[in-house]
Parts: sequence; structure tokens; C-alpha cells
Amino acid sequence: MNTFWILMEQIELFIVYLVIGMIMVRTGVLSDKGLDWIARVVMKLSLPTMIFVNVVSQVDRVALVKSLSIIGLAVTASILLFGLGVALTKLFHVEGDRSQIYRAMTMFGNVGFMGIPIITSIFPERGMLYVSVFTIVDQLAMWTVGVKLTSPSGKGKFDPKKLINPATVAIALAVLFVLTGLKLLGVFQTGFQNIGATATPLAMIYLGGVFACMDIRKYVKQIELYGIVICKMLIFPVLFYFVLGFIPVSEEIRMTMSLITAMPTMSSVVMLANSSGSDGEYSLGGVMLTTLCGIVTLPVVCRGLLWIAGS
Repeated sequence: MNTFWILMEQIELFIVYLVIGMIMVRTGVLSDKGLDWIARVVMKLSLPTMIFVNVVSQVDRVALVKSLSIIGLAVTASILLFGLGVALTKLFHVEGDRSQIYRAMTMFGNVGFMGIPIITSIFPERGMLYVSVFTIVDQLAMWTVGVKLTSPSGKGKFDPKKLINPATVAIALAVLFVLTGLKLLGVFQTGFQNIGATATPLAMIYLGGVFACMDIRKYVKQIELYGIVICKMLIFPVLFYFVLGFIPVSEEIRMTMSLITAMPTMSSVVMLANSSGSDGEYSLGGVMLTTLCGIVTLPVVCRGLLWIAGS
């Protein structure tokens, strides 16, 4: 199965999970408390476990050293996406706290819930390593620049303690295991893999449930959100792929980095906005619209990148 059809299979699964989440909320099986419980399980258990066990089981020291170039590429992508967010807020005249949140929505993509399953399915041997190295930069940016952008009038302060969270701890432990050559015992390997496998289904069911509680029509009319879809999720990944062609990196890394930048808005932007008292509803609308559009844009970008690679 080629790269495009692997991605399409993942998109189809995302749709199934989203619909299940919507149905469960509409039928009363899931309530607000139930959705909060799912979000905490995913963020504090399933996702960190998936990152840890996949890196430990699929990566060695040689592969880790060869992938360090991703850190520089991740920093570059973050800076460019931040600049794109600034340009788009001016283009669409987004002002006040919403302009800050809009920049965060442009800068941070849903790497954890959508990027990991897509990249690891396309590149089963080293995909998890590439995403994990990228996540180091992504998490640092989220808890520094992201906190600032999602706070009212950008007054948020960086709290270094927030960098110590389940995801970053999982990455640090995984790197330690790889460098020291430690391996998980069979029963732990199986148990952790089964726990980690619940991350994406639960996360997408959660998003589907949240979407079912929203007035979708309200955000479909927010024209500036389509700027993120068109510029960040369609145009930027293709241009970034072209630029990476002039840098001595493997085709796998080139494709991985480009697809990561094509991801819809990260769900954590909503959590940060809500916790700081900013416009969480607006950020939730952005996550909803970009996620639904991502079902279409991700295959389009993937097909475009494959065409460029083959031409």
C-alpha cells in the first residue's frame, strides 16, 4: 500500500471515531464530565504511553543521532508558522485577544492526535522517532510562546514547571532507554502497546463529542479560519517541501516534516485558552473547522507532495 492510501485509511478511521463521538453525545451516553475524563486519560496516559513504547521498540542509537537534524527543521518551521500567523491576522484584520489565539492556531498543529498515527503508519520503522524529536521543540514552544499567545492580551508568563508533563517525561524516558539500550520486558511491552493504542480513537471520539455540542454554523462563517486552512494546511506544507529539497535530509524526513506542518490546529490551544480566561470558544471553533477541513486537505497535500517527489 503506497503512502497516499495509507493516509486515506487513517483519515477514514478519524471520520469513524468523530462520528462515534458525536453519536455518543447526542444519545446521552457521554456527558461533559465524560468528555473531560476522556481528555485527561488521553493527555496523561494514552498519548505519553504511545510515544514511549513506540520509540523504545522501534528506535536505536544510530537512528536517533541521524534524526537530530529534525530539531533544527522543527525550530525553522515554528518560526515560519508564527510569522504566517502574524501576516494572516493583519490580512483578515483579526484584533485583540483573538489575534493572539489566531496566531497560536496557525503555529501549533495536532501532531499528537493526528500526526503520530499518520506518520507512524506511513513510516513504521522511524516515523515515531521523527515525530518524537519534533515534539521536543513543539512542546517547548507550546509552553512558552503558546502560553503567551493564549493569555488575555498576551500577558501569560512562561512557567518552566509546565514543561514537565506526561508527554515530555515520556519522550525523555524513551530517549534514555534508546541511549542506554534498555528494553521493555515482554509483558510490559504488550501492556503499554495496548494502552497507547487507545490514544487516537479516544482523542478523536472526544473531539467528535465536543463538536456535537457546538453550533457548527457559527464558525463556518468565520472567514479568517479558512485562511489557516488554505495558507497553513495547503500552501505552506508544499512550499516547505520544496525548501527542504535544498537541504541534505532524507526523503522520509522531508515528507514527515511537510505533513506535520499540514496538520489542523492542536487541541491543546483550546485548553490553554480556557485555563487563562481567554476566548476558548473561538479557539474551539478553529480546532473544529480545521479538523473537519483536514479530512480533505491532508490527502490533497499528500498527493501533491508525492507528485512533486515523482516528477
